[in-house]
Amino acid sequence: MDVSRTRALRGPNLWSRHTAIETIVACSEAECNIAQLSGYEARLRARFPQIGLLQLNGHAEAVPMARALELAALGLQAQAGCPVTFSRTTATQQQGVFQVVIEYSEEEVGRRAFTLALQLCQSASDDTPFDLAAALAELKELDEDVRLGPSTGAIVDAALVRGIPYRRLTQGSLVQFGWGSQQRRIQAAETDRSGAIAEAIAQDKELTKKLLDAAGVPVPIGRPVSSFDDAWAAMCEIGAPVVVKPIDGNQGKGVTVNIMSREHLQTAYQSALLISDEVMVERFIPGSDFRFLVIGNHLVAAARRDPPTVIGDGVHTVRELVEQVNTDPQRGSGHATSLTKIRLDAIAVARLAVQNYTVDSVPDMGARVVLRNNANLSTGGTATDVTDDVHPEMAASAVAAAQMIGLDICGVDVMCDTVLRPLDKQGGGIVEVNAAPGLRMHLQPSYGKGRPVGEAIVASMFEPGQNGRIPLITVAGTNGKTTTVRLIAHILTTRGLRVGMTNSDGVYIQGKRIDTGDCSGPKSARNVLMHPDVDAAVFETARGGVLREGLAFDRCDVAVVTNIGMGDHLGLNYISTVEDLAVVKRVVVQNVAPHGVAVLNATDPMCVKMRDSCPGSVIFFARDRHHPVMATHRAQGCRVVYVDGADIVATKGNASLRVPLANIPITRNGTIGFQIENAMAAIAAMWGHGVAWDTICQGAATFVNDAQTAPGRFNFFDYRGANVIADYGHNPDAILALVPAIESIPAKKRVVVISGAGDRRDEDIRRQTEILGDVFDEIILYQDQCQRGREEGEVLVLLQQGLVHAKRAKKIIEITGEFLAIDTALADLQSGDLCLVLIDQVDEALAHIAMRVAE
Repeated sequence: MDVSRTRALRGPNLWSRHTAIETIVACSEAECNIAQLSGYEARLRARFPQIGLLQLNGHAEAVPMARALELAALGLQAQAGCPVTFSRTTATQQQGVFQVVIEYSEEEVGRRAFTLALQLCQSASDDTPFDLAAALAELKELDEDVRLGPSTGAIVDAALVRGIPYRRLTQGSLVQFGWGSQQRRIQAAETDRSGAIAEAIAQDKELTKKLLDAAGVPVPIGRPVSSFDDAWAAMCEIGAPVVVKPIDGNQGKGVTVNIMSREHLQTAYQSALLISDEVMVERFIPGSDFRFLVIGNHLVAAARRDPPTVIGDGVHTVRELVEQVNTDPQRGSGHATSLTKIRLDAIAVARLAVQNYTVDSVPDMGARVVLRNNANLSTGGTATDVTDDVHPEMAASAVAAAQMIGLDICGVDVMCDTVLRPLDKQGGGIVEVNAAPGLRMHLQPSYGKGRPVGEAIVASMFEPGQNGRIPLITVAGTNGKTTTVRLIAHILTTRGLRVGMTNSDGVYIQGKRIDTGDCSGPKSARNVLMHPDVDAAVFETARGGVLREGLAFDRCDVAVVTNIGMGDHLGLNYISTVEDLAVVKRVVVQNVAPHGVAVLNATDPMCVKMRDSCPGSVIFFARDRHHPVMATHRAQGCRVVYVDGADIVATKGNASLRVPLANIPITRNGTIGFQIENAMAAIAAMWGHGVAWDTICQGAATFVNDAQTAPGRFNFFDYRGANVIADYGHNPDAILALVPAIESIPAKKRVVVISGAGDRRDEDIRRQTEILGDVFDEIILYQDQCQRGREEGEVLVLLQQGLVHAKRAKKIIEITGEFLAIDTALADLQSGDLCLVLIDQVDEALAHIAMRVAE
């Protein structure tokens, strides 16, 4: 097998709503039917017994090796613990070439699983060994490294339950919830409202104690020390037992408690120095170690933490007992599991010495051997949920501590005998306040029930009923996308929203272009959704981006499909027919929210078929209200938009709303058919989204289709009394739409300047000049700046072939260079003539025309 292309589909896509790896796999003739490869499936199953069925029961068609590759890649991920279920193998039009798609939960894991699956299939083919255990161990380790940790993961899961979209901003735990101006961000258990000053205070143990003491919260006495001798002096002042901790530590790192001797103090001091240059010695408060989780003004969880401990059996050494405990599958080396492996390090050895043990001692049956005095889960401790037992006054003390420090999410460490009584009634105290507290002990305590702390954090960021979303409208189709997007964005701006927009001209935030070029793909859309000054998003969604990467969003409020045409990159990426293209364009409709709406062209059969794929409602638009699709839809009580006389009308049942075409400048008083269709699509989208009709009418009336607001979209110029029109139409359907508009404008002579995009099919390039040759008197052909894979002059030859049977064109000129072609056309214009310039370099060509007009 040969793999020629691998893509990561990071959003809803052609195949499914799952994130997926898509590859192009070429199989030899023999590999197209593994039944012809003697013993292949048996060898494959011997190496990977858990692989799925290569052929479903009742099917007899040939099974290619690409199918084995698909199931191996999916199965390896599943066996490594990844939550994946979807995969597919589809034959292309090219003999022996297949598209293989496998779901992934983490992109790196999915890519690696595919590589290992390829090695597995090859080993079965060559009858060479394949180390399945090593492959699965590698995938498990990689998955643990790259997936979100338990704290961040719990918050993300809680957000998804509420329908809040998220985006992982780094390989770590920085996550954005929501879009645009409604977004919030977290990093582990910190939010964007967790102040840097509060976090700095929490890291400074001495300052924390001063502030808590000032607030009347019980804290242990102690002070910072500058050396071991100073630490010994502090221990003598305070009285044993004491606690030694780094002043700016976290997760229990470098903390040693219940220190009774000078020798134990020296080990503890050195351990703290490894974490921080500044060390604190404070009174040890006897009792149990409790962690209270405060979110906002509420205590939401509490757990008792017990230090890592083994129980003697009279047979095994301490070292062997620790090894036995660490075999528990719940214990791991990081935060991926609910518990952490116990470490036999210098601190453990010192703690054993206090109990008169060494690592090789054999404790008596039932003897309780403590390996550490601090009970953090990250050092091997266990947790028992005690949330329901916490005394109200103790809970109030924890909340007061968090508020005094200024943390919105706070882990409060308490030492006391019991949580059933207030702190001041039992001599207990708050020993630490932690920013970004770990949630693992509350989500999956060793004993007791887990607490919905992820849900509590999400609830603190988003009010009930809020989901962090902004209005999202997406526009797909062959022609009219950019103008429709711009008109929708203008109407939303008229409504008073700050709009982010992407199209084939660039990225715009509140009308200002922040990026240039064709920005109709998912990367630009994601950038808009990440921008904090965006109240609504309007996206042009092109075929290429959907195929390359999928959508940038999980669902939209409105999806518009203007039309499906023959000239939209057919023949590329295995999209060879209009039906294939419609499946790609349909993706936006499939991902309309249940409360949302799809706006579809009733005169386009491919658009009409998309109705059945929409989870929301559908609005059809067409100029002819008597079109069968329109009439049926209206009779069913559904919404339609059409032209009635000199008005665009929006109707549902017996209720109608009207806007005169004369009040929509882009239609030039209703004379330009394709602009009427663009206006209907935009008006239907805004009506479906619930925008007030007066606002829609005002936006349509104030939208100007000039070179500044809609570059390359039927832009008019007056050149010495001649009409010059610049348009980015670049396929046969676009040109067919332009012709009636051109013919509606009186002209003594009609001239067109045209080139052809090299990545179109030969017949599509020829078809453009076949159409134009019957409408224009003079045709000036020029070669694009980029030939897009064609040989020099090849496009011009195809354009000339389309003019062989031209009925009207009498003069045909070939020019090298777009600007020279424009100048040649303008030089020959007289007052009353018309020139259509089909531009390639939009901004540059428009600037060139404007310069010539100004001269």
